[in-house]
Amino acid sequence: MAATVTWEGLRELATFRADNGCAISLYLDLDPGVSPTADDVDSRVNALLEQIVRSEMANRAQLTHEQKQGLRDDVARLRAFFESAFSREGSRGYAVYCAGLDNVWQPLPLSERVPDLVKVGRTFYLAPLVPLIGRGDGVLVAFVGRERGDLYRLRGGRLEELANEFDEQHGRHDQGGWSQARYQRHIEKLVQDHFKDVAATLERALRRLRRPRVVVVASEETRAELEEELSSEVKEAIIGWASADAHANPAQLLRTVEPLLERWRAEQETTAVERWREAAGRNGRAASGWAQTLEAASDGRVELLLFHDGADHRAWQCPACGRVAAEPGNCPLDGTQMEESRDGLDLAVHQTLAHGGTVWALRQRQDLDPVEGIGAVLRY
Repeated sequence: MAATVTWEGLRELATFRADNGCAISLYLDLDPGVSPTADDVDSRVNALLEQIVRSEMANRAQLTHEQKQGLRDDVARLRAFFESAFSREGSRGYAVYCAGLDNVWQPLPLSERVPDLVKVGRTFYLAPLVPLIGRGDGVLVAFVGRERGDLYRLRGGRLEELANEFDEQHGRHDQGGWSQARYQRHIEKLVQDHFKDVAATLERALRRLRRPRVVVVASEETRAELEEELSSEVKEAIIGWASADAHANPAQLLRTVEPLLERWRAEQETTAVERWREAAGRNGRAASGWAQTLEAASDGRVELLLFHDGADHRAWQCPACGRVAAEPGNCPLDGTQMEESRDGLDLAVHQTLAHGGTVWALRQRQDLDPVEGIGAVLRY
């Protein structure tokens, strides 16, 4: 089952730096169109492992005998993992972060595709994970009727059931007169209590799971009654309402809510871009282009890093303090000769995350085209 990529998990990976050996980041595309069989996967894995052996970092003269042996051991561990323990079930992509001499081993099945690639360095290569964050994983889906209250969480492209508040209500009384009216009031009271239970379950889940977004699937009649029972906290978390057949299964529910999630993602992207445009237009707290953005990220001033999905640029990093720049030269802080990297985006991502910022990969808006595909909203 694919895992949910979170900001907490990404920041934890971003803080790692190999003190004793090398850090290996391996990404594998598991889309059936490119890897339909186990033999196809094996072939792609072998090619990636060979790239590790041939990488510039693996062949540096500065590596000690212990570091070279550690790298060979890591390659052997990766090979054994993919031969015996690896499972692609429920995943469209896969990542493994490995640094044996520093006691790190983290396989990560992914809900979306990632490109086949490996990177060997002192830190883990994280840029391919950024587009996977904020795309809907973790959203709660509540399927509510007069007799049901099923709560699901979107994880790895599937709905996983969290709670079930199914209360079978008796049918309407078929006798006329006063007894029918009294019995009907009784039924309506049971339904109201059911909606209160559903609302309470949803509120507890919202707090326990750190306030994810919510989609509610219900009829118009149910919506009107349920909304009266929802707390303001739950109402604020709802990003959309939908309706579905009363007997819809989780897969059918997911197809129902996907358009709402796509619309929400587009709205989030638009909001992020408009924040940057407004700040840049006032010549205020915004960075545009690689030079300004890398400098701001190094200074810890980036609140929100924005880039076009796929954008990258050469950059230089100080091996002593980690500062990054868009041009070669000596570090302005300690005078150390800065080292060239072809992964400028990953350096910007690391600097942003290390200082508590967030990152958004643009998939629809092209507003950053005139500024080399990258920009940032700044704290100051």
